[in-house]
Amino acid sequence: MKISVSKKEIKIEFANTFLKKLKGFMFQRNIDRCLCFKTNSIHTFFMKENIDILMTDKNNIVLYIFKSIPKNRIIIKKGVYYTYEFPNNFLNNSNIQINDKLIIKK
Repeated sequence: MKISVSKKEIKIEFANTFLKKLKGFMFQRNIDRCLCFKTNSIHTFFMKENIDILMTDKNNIVLYIFKSIPKNRIIIKKGVYYTYEFPNNFLNNSNIQINDKLIIKK
């Protein structure tokens, strides 16, 4: 599956098991995919690289955009249903805005 953000596509992986939710992108370098969590909060402890983050509602409408989040941060937002983690700078040069809809393709 792929996710489309402002005409840019990237492979998406769903953190739908305990181990995937626990590990996320911790200890990884050269991140080349998007990771989707069904949560309203994330942390960047034990991360090796900065990441870009989109937080959406249940219908994948963008509520929050965070670019180049460094390690050792916690982000918690009310009203968020999904949190998407992207490689650092993936959202740069994109025209993604609050209230845009994310498109997931098979």
